[in-house]
Amino acid sequence: MEPDTTGYSENIQRAIDALLNGEMILLFDLEGREAETDFTMPAKNVTPADVRWMRKDAGGLICVALDSEVSGELGLPFMADIIRDASQPGTALGKIVEKGGDLKYDSRSSFSIWVNHRDTRTGIPDNDRALTINKLGEVVERTLNGENVHFGSEFRTPGHVATLRAAKDLVHERMGQTELSITLAKIAGITPAMVVCEMLDDNTGRALAKDDARKYGQDHNLVFVEGEEVVEAYDIWLRSQPRKS
Repeated sequence: MEPDTTGYSENIQRAIDALLNGEMILLFDLEGREAETDFTMPAKNVTPADVRWMRKDAGGLICVALDSEVSGELGLPFMADIIRDASQPGTALGKIVEKGGDLKYDSRSSFSIWVNHRDTRTGIPDNDRALTINKLGEVVERTLNGENVHFGSEFRTPGHVATLRAAKDLVHERMGQTELSITLAKIAGITPAMVVCEMLDDNTGRALAKDDARKYGQDHNLVFVEGEEVVEAYDIWLRSQPRKS
C-alpha cells in the first residue's frame, strides 16, 4: 500500500517516491553535526553497479543502517559495547574504546558488527558486497514478518559491510545518517534497512560541501534531502499512526 503523503513537503514526497522505486537519494544530516551528505537507498535494491557508484562517486564507508527493534531481535550489539565487554582493565582495548564525550559531533556512534554473507568468497568485491547488503535487507524483512532468523547462519564476522544500529526513538534521539535513513524508510513504508555512504571531496580531503553535494544531485537527477526536512516529516508521520492501547 502506498504511504499517505498528505502534509509532507514536495521534496519529501519526491524522496519517498524514489525510495519506493528502489532508487538512490542524497541525505544531508545537519550543520554543526557531521555536516555530511550520504548516498542513501534501500538495502534490498542495491546492485553491484550501485556499490561501484558509491565507492567511486561518494568514496566514504558503505554501511547498512538497521531498525533498532530488529537489531535487538537479531542480537546485534553496539561495537563499543563489544569492545568494552571484551577489554580488561589497563589493556589497549580498554584505553581506546569509545567513551562519553569522545565524539565531537554526537554522544555515541551507531556502529555494530562488520559482516559478510556466507555465500560470498572474500566479501569485498562489488558483487559480494551487494549480496551481503541485499541479504541484510531480507533478514530485516523476514524478522518483521515474524520469522525467527538465526543471524549467524546467514552471516559471518569479521566482514566487509558495516552494520549500524539505529537509536530506538530515531531522529528524536539522534540525528545521525543511521536514524535519518531509517526514519525515511518508516515514512515510506519500506523495509527499514538502508545503505548509507558519505560523499567525500577529492580536492580538500574533507566531506563534500553541502552545496557541491546538492549540485551533484541536480546533475544526476537525485533527490537531495536535509535532516530537518526528515524530522518535520517524521512528526507528521507519527501523528498519523494509530495510538497504542
